[in-house]
Amino acid sequence: MSKGKNVHIKIGARILSLFFVLLFFILAGRFLYLQTAKEVDGHDLTVLAVDKWEKERTIEASRGQILDRNGESIAKDVPTYTLYAVVDENYSKNSKTPLHIVDARDAAKKLAPLLNMEVSEIERRLTPSKPNLFQVELGPKGRNINHQLMEKIKELNIPGIYFKREKKRLYPNGIFASHVIGFAQLDENGKLVGKMGIEKTFDDLLQGKDGRITYQSDRRGIKLPDPKEMIIPPENGKDVYLTIDQKIQTFLEGALNYVEKEYEPENIIGIVANAKTGEILAMGTRPSFDPNTREISNYMNEAISSRYEPGSTMKVFTLAAAIDAGVFNPNETFKSGSYRISDKVKAIRDHNRSGWGTITYLEGVQRSSNVAFAKIVNEKLGTDRFFDYLQRFHFDQKTGIDLPYEVAGNILFRYPIEKITTAFGQGTTVTPIQQIQAATAITNGGKMLKPYIIKKIVDPKTGEVIKEQNPTVVNEPIKKDTAQQVLNILETVVSSEAGTGKPYAIEGYKIAGKTGTAQIPDPKTGKYLTGHGNNIFSFLGFVPKDDPKLIVYVSVKRPKLEPTELGSAPVSYIFKTVAKNSLHYLNIAPSEKSETEKPVSKEGIQLPNVVGLPVNEAEKELEKLGLSIIKINETGKIKQQIPMPGTKVLPNEKIILKADGKMKMPDLSGWALRDVTKIAQMAHLKLNIIGSGYLNKQSIEAGSELKENDYLVVELLPPNPQEVPVEEEVKDEEIKFKNKDDEQLYQQLNGLIRD
Repeated sequence: MSKGKNVHIKIGARILSLFFVLLFFILAGRFLYLQTAKEVDGHDLTVLAVDKWEKERTIEASRGQILDRNGESIAKDVPTYTLYAVVDENYSKNSKTPLHIVDARDAAKKLAPLLNMEVSEIERRLTPSKPNLFQVELGPKGRNINHQLMEKIKELNIPGIYFKREKKRLYPNGIFASHVIGFAQLDENGKLVGKMGIEKTFDDLLQGKDGRITYQSDRRGIKLPDPKEMIIPPENGKDVYLTIDQKIQTFLEGALNYVEKEYEPENIIGIVANAKTGEILAMGTRPSFDPNTREISNYMNEAISSRYEPGSTMKVFTLAAAIDAGVFNPNETFKSGSYRISDKVKAIRDHNRSGWGTITYLEGVQRSSNVAFAKIVNEKLGTDRFFDYLQRFHFDQKTGIDLPYEVAGNILFRYPIEKITTAFGQGTTVTPIQQIQAATAITNGGKMLKPYIIKKIVDPKTGEVIKEQNPTVVNEPIKKDTAQQVLNILETVVSSEAGTGKPYAIEGYKIAGKTGTAQIPDPKTGKYLTGHGNNIFSFLGFVPKDDPKLIVYVSVKRPKLEPTELGSAPVSYIFKTVAKNSLHYLNIAPSEKSETEKPVSKEGIQLPNVVGLPVNEAEKELEKLGLSIIKINETGKIKQQIPMPGTKVLPNEKIILKADGKMKMPDLSGWALRDVTKIAQMAHLKLNIIGSGYLNKQSIEAGSELKENDYLVVELLPPNPQEVPVEEEVKDEEIKFKNKDDEQLYQQLNGLIRD
């Protein structure tokens, strides 16, 4: 090697060394700069590092429970899981074991039996057609997985299968005070939010406040061991205790279910309240829904959000006003049937349009006479004083119960006729919860209590009671003595022979209450609906009468009734089922029976054989059993009885007796069709029926001699029909006759009544 070449090599080596030295200093300087400035192109390196390695995760607060008065859970959070599968093979890089779906077919075979899915469907979802897809879900069957199923799937050790933990709101009782409780569901951010009822009203308290955890992770986002982490714990939601009693609510739900199935009504409302505190022990409506599945046809709680003409349950408060003002004389008499307040308006009519003749005002209450209450307000109490009592009972105000969308009643008091019809529940509209509130004045010596449904709100972590409600007196509309007199009179509505409340009697207990048959306006015509069953049938009851513990309100709108069936049938079933079971559950013992009371089995009274006995002896024998005797002969021995001997009948059922001698037609006014049929069968009469319900007119006059094969034409009207608005004349319905004979007989029938 020449000397010249060595020189060039040395020069090159120096230049290269200098380059590396310069590069070192440049890199070192850059490193020192980054260490001190911690910034590149305006980006803070500390922030970038934190974003890459430090993660923050929300720790969800548990939503508070909703519980009944005894601590039984009605709504609570439960953990659920959503299954997802990672299908991107890049997720398994640098991992000793696969972290993605390796064999879609094998995974599908293992998952199919547990998820109740087809293998082909799972395989299709695990083999996505779109490129660069990182993960997939398996549809509805892969969501809302419980903990047990999640563990079973984990035991399969399928690579690429993961779970996302979520919360679900569970309502363990299903359809249970659903319009009261409401429901909560996940919003777009995956958070449970109250949408209806208590869940909505108390959403802020129930939700609580989420916490968070900050931690370091690897490049895949997996939490590093022994990390430097910061935890802010969540504040769980508060527990809301209701005044609802799970047992009593269950009694109500069962009765509502039965009536809904058997009678297919348009609507049912049931409320049970503590008569001494105003606490709502049960509240239910139909149609209802299961908050777990939320197939909802009506979002409104009809017990507080629906105002309607209450019908005769309003007479409870008209009676209370009249007694309190000192103008009600139970022994004073009046002429029932119809009543005009002036020549300018049409007559007000009783539900039995021909009335019951001259009766006392006490009997007028028992028979639910519209005329009696119209006369009380118009001639004795006065409309101005009556309006004052309506306001005292707060029928123009909301009760303020802790439920959303409550409405107030509307007292219709513009025209003279409206001021009178309000007395018997027509025109003016109220809500069921307003009637419950007003009724507490009857059970608390005149002190009216605010109904409430929230018992207390509790911090589940500390047990601290955040809020607690107690009975609140909102007004004192009547005196103590008035309240007791009202209870005494309403007890006779149920116990007396003339009372409309007889179907609501409960063996062993004294029941006070008032029936109601409300008219339903037709939005198309502006008039009231007509026809059998086209009413809202209701009952407001106080049990037991001597020291009321419960107030029970039930209404059934437009049930499908048989032609001979009363509107009280579905209402009394609910009332008696709920009241009797609740009394037993609350250990409220029956009152002692009086000496004259006869024990009646649940199956009824077995009818003895009185054939062959003299009429007077047969009559005494049957009266001992509390039966109603109808004789078509006055003398001789009994030749026939209907129902037959050995038949089981109900108390006060009509027993038809036939003896020797001439037969005479009894007065059939107000009879049910089945009893009219007994007479026709006994006397061998040809029966023609017009209309449905209860007897209003009969072609053979009471007391007339009966002959076999005579025609008996009867006109029936629905019970408590109130079919025509009080300001309209009653018009005969258009009737189609089978033949001329029937038409002539009907004309004779009308002639008898007019004469």
